[in-house]
Amino acid sequence: MYFSSWLSPLYRGLSGPVGRTTQPVWVSLSRNLVLSSQRKIPEFSSFVARTNTCGELRPSHLGQEVTLCGWIQYRRQNIFLVLRDCHGLVQVVIPQDESAASVKKLLCEAPLESVVRISGTVISRPPGQENPKMPTGAIEIKVKTAELLNSCRKLPFEIKDFVKKTEALRLQYRYLDLRSVQMQYNLRLRSRMVMKMREYLCNLHGFVDVETPTLFKRTPGGAKEFLVPSRELGKFYSLPQSPQQFKQLLMIGGLDRYFQVARCYRDEGSRPDRQPEFTQIDIEMSFVDQTGIQSLIEGLLQYSWPSDKDPVVIPFPSMTFAEALATYGTDKPDTRFGMEITDISDVFRNTKSGFLQDTLSKPQGTIKAICVREGAKYLKRKDIESIRKCAADHFNQEVLPIFLKANSNWNSPVAKFIVEEHRLELTRIMEVQEDDMVLLTAGEHEKACSLLGKLRLECADLLEGRGVVLRDPTRFSFLWVVDFPLFLPKEDNPKELESAHHPFTAPHPSDGHLLYTEPEKVRSQHYDLVLNGNEIGGGSIRIHNAELQRYVLSTLLKEDVTLLSHLLQALDYGAPPHGGIALGLDRLMCLVTGAPSIRDVIAFPKSFRGHDLMSNAPESVPPEELKPYHIQVSWPTDSEAEKNS
Repeated sequence: MYFSSWLSPLYRGLSGPVGRTTQPVWVSLSRNLVLSSQRKIPEFSSFVARTNTCGELRPSHLGQEVTLCGWIQYRRQNIFLVLRDCHGLVQVVIPQDESAASVKKLLCEAPLESVVRISGTVISRPPGQENPKMPTGAIEIKVKTAELLNSCRKLPFEIKDFVKKTEALRLQYRYLDLRSVQMQYNLRLRSRMVMKMREYLCNLHGFVDVETPTLFKRTPGGAKEFLVPSRELGKFYSLPQSPQQFKQLLMIGGLDRYFQVARCYRDEGSRPDRQPEFTQIDIEMSFVDQTGIQSLIEGLLQYSWPSDKDPVVIPFPSMTFAEALATYGTDKPDTRFGMEITDISDVFRNTKSGFLQDTLSKPQGTIKAICVREGAKYLKRKDIESIRKCAADHFNQEVLPIFLKANSNWNSPVAKFIVEEHRLELTRIMEVQEDDMVLLTAGEHEKACSLLGKLRLECADLLEGRGVVLRDPTRFSFLWVVDFPLFLPKEDNPKELESAHHPFTAPHPSDGHLLYTEPEKVRSQHYDLVLNGNEIGGGSIRIHNAELQRYVLSTLLKEDVTLLSHLLQALDYGAPPHGGIALGLDRLMCLVTGAPSIRDVIAFPKSFRGHDLMSNAPESVPPEELKPYHIQVSWPTDSEAEKNS
């Protein structure tokens, strides 16, 4: 409403800004529309009350009469001001002659960040006053008319990227934070990448963009879901954590290739790196195998990748889950740097150390180590103690620092058992150099690998804090991780199984016979895409046989199959083989832009506690508004509230 209230007089040619009038804006608009139909570049000034954007003017525009709209970013000595819009900055010369006193008064008195519209002539800057760091630095605008469209009250913080602001303040005034150069870049790059993805999927490969419901029913397994009350007594909707069932149903419905920029919801509580609502690039295909999905995603990322980044090289390397765990101690390894895990059990087969011998005598017992390059040079005693404390606190396991070539072992309890033969063999196997440090641990294979995987990243952080460059922020290292286990033992009851991915994942073709005898050994047709140590996508080939799906749900996972009766029934009506994947758009954009948090690539994110600090959501609802939903809030007692706080 407000926009049209000041725009409509322009179109009628009755605008009355301060100063001389210029040609009606609608004339320039119609001219721009004709020109834009003849060129492929976007026309940013069509349909609006300006002739140009602040960032596009160059010496080729000299002498042109222009109308610009934007925010006053800076003013100097009441002679110049800098006008900003989302496309850039331009310097404006404030008129000093008596005939333009009203224009000068308006531009000099308007608070910074006020919105103005100015009209004038593009002129060259005086010799020596050009600004080569500014795209519009060769020109300036000689103002003829100006109009204050909206004044700005005192700001809670300056709209400048270099001004430090707490994240809480940024989220509270998100509409101001969005004006920053970095946020504008992040959101526009996100928009461009999504558009390129649509092009690749829909225009080049025949995918169908389908919107799936937000109100659904709860799904067994997986993350906790948000519940939405209905007006039917005791009945609730659930916000889907992904469109998983719907995209499978679309394949059964013969859509063949589905795609959606999907909004998803997970009630995961306070997690700094997660959002309760997030966005996925959701994909499903019929008659496809794992290789087909991987090739599609590699082509998709290569096609949509920003032109200002190093090009994506395909195909991406691939690694099994077992290899990733054994080499990097995690299923999402950062492969930009080495420090890989090495099994050194054979070196200590005949050691006199009772601790090491006891470990090797156990069925899964092993001795593992990583070599921290120049660790003896850069890491201090307090760093080593911090590493050992981390191992004890998080893994209840000992880690031993060993310096094979340096002149100190900081009282490592295993040092006295390392004879010359051990020292030479370790040096050879791990390629130890002067000033390197070896971190050794002994224990069960998976636990030892997970510990060293954690310490590998801890050591990388410590070394980079001392100025050692290990992880190039401009390098993007993609990796497929495949052959995950289909099931994992439940933490609270290890004798029962739960899905490692989700219950619709198909077993590996080579392991199908184990499903009925040793299901814990079955590998899955699940695959993750990892970028710089972050999982940015995951998918699988699905179970398309109703009998097999029912067996997995009912017999192996002990789930209530009535919750999925609609899907089981659909699978009985000629379901094609199908598979898919979902890319986490927020995480992907966070890595592409180099943002410190996924909240920096989302327009209106929640805080890490799931709160909207701008609108104070969630908020209490009056009892009378809950009544139609048959809900009554039971407030906790003081002791209960204190316990939960």
